[in-house]
Amino acid sequence: MDTETIIYENNYTDTYNNLRNRSILSGFSIYDIKRELESLYRYEDLDWTGRGEYKNSEIQGAVAAYQVFLHEWNKEHKSDIK
Repeated sequence: MDTETIIYENNYTDTYNNLRNRSILSGFSIYDIKRELESLYRYEDLDWTGRGEYKNSEIQGAVAAYQVFLHEWNKEHKSDIK
């Protein structure tokens, strides 16, 4: 496995686990998670100077974790969303 893949997978796992842990705490807001993902999208687009493949892999892992978490959360709470 190459270094970029390891970085991606590690950051994906860490970010996803963090989101799951946060989701069971009082004060959790799915809207905060959505805003954080929007911020990650903006950060991802700010690569006009070239941040390098390792950092890009890290960001992509975080974005993927947020996307999967939101998708799963929406499926689990479908009846809660009005």
